[in-house]
Amino acid sequence: MDYRETARAIKADSTKLGALSGETRNEALGAIRQALITNKEKIFSANREDMAQAEAEQLAAPILGRLKFDEHKLADVTDGIESLVKIPDPISQTVFRRMLDDGLLLEKVTCPIGVIGVIFESRPDALVQISALCIKSGNCAILKGGSEAARTNRALFDVIREAGLAAGLPEGFINLIEDRSGIDALLMCDDAVDLIIPRGSNAFVRYIMDHSRIPVMGHADGICHIYVDQDADAEKAVRIILDAKMQYAAACNAVETLLIHKDAAERVLPLLQSMASDKIVFKGFGDVQKMISCDPATEDDFSAEYLDFILTIKIVNSIEEAIQHINRYGSHHTDCIITENDAAAEQFMTYVDSAGVYRNCSTRFADGFRYGFGAEVGISTGKLHARGPVGVEGLVTYKYKLYGDGHIVGDYAEGRRAFQFRDL
Repeated sequence: MDYRETARAIKADSTKLGALSGETRNEALGAIRQALITNKEKIFSANREDMAQAEAEQLAAPILGRLKFDEHKLADVTDGIESLVKIPDPISQTVFRRMLDDGLLLEKVTCPIGVIGVIFESRPDALVQISALCIKSGNCAILKGGSEAARTNRALFDVIREAGLAAGLPEGFINLIEDRSGIDALLMCDDAVDLIIPRGSNAFVRYIMDHSRIPVMGHADGICHIYVDQDADAEKAVRIILDAKMQYAAACNAVETLLIHKDAAERVLPLLQSMASDKIVFKGFGDVQKMISCDPATEDDFSAEYLDFILTIKIVNSIEEAIQHINRYGSHHTDCIITENDAAAEQFMTYVDSAGVYRNCSTRFADGFRYGFGAEVGISTGKLHARGPVGVEGLVTYKYKLYGDGHIVGDYAEGRRAFQFRDL
């Protein structure tokens, strides 16, 4: 297979997809949603085969949880598609209009990025979310999922592709890479692929960045923190911490490190351990070990993304120490303060350098669907273009359209005409 030629063909189709009306793209999404429901038994059957193989290979429980695609996951993705349809069309929107001079009109208009390559982990539901987001935003998608979900991914891809083509989408609107060598080939297609979004380990993301000239958007780790301030409500704090760790421990927005003010530790830690009911393995330093039963922690734990029922705990002397710790060890994903003090909350939310900064709520809210984006293609911890959960708005860029009537720069350079610059 000539990946470069294939990518170029997809690039040509991306302009066709971006030129389709919002109504056509929405109708395609509706057709895909119905096709997923109609063909659910075929998809579930493929997933059962993947699950059986994963269990035989004794993959970790968090991976099995991400791999499973059942009625609940189907409902989630179809609800996400339905929400996407209701979102206003993100492309061909005029950001501003400015009259540079009489008869010389400048417009800034949103447009698709073009071709987006997304390499994601073992979650087959991510394939549906990414495909739907790319259709809504007018982008062609090249997808590579984890090998453990190969059968489920193929079943989902076949359903989405057939329904999309029947609804009038161009041939290259969705594409699936099924062999690992295809990743390296994809990374070489910098003349046709406009953006890579990797979802995986830190080492994997670094590999992508080091082996391609294609721009990369995403996050490497999800090392999220909760800081319990001295003015925190203990019961509220424990409820939030347990949700952030236990609701879905394998997610990148699950809390991994708990920082707690020395004046709140004795009120919160014993209650936390009691409410956790031995379902969480706590790691702590000497002062934490004096208050609750826990394993010893080391500095390496501060940089660990467990994706499991493990929580590192550190007692701090001040909010400033907590902020400094988060900015040093965190992955700039999502971090939360629990406090009843407005000034402390504002200080934390101003000085913590993360894509998401929360007060008195679980870090698990860092999600495109929960933000009302319909779904997300991933979480970006960078600062250019898109940050945090990346929904349809993060998958568009813009172009400048200039309308004139024989205007030339020479007239302005030589003083025969002057710019007016009137915003319309």
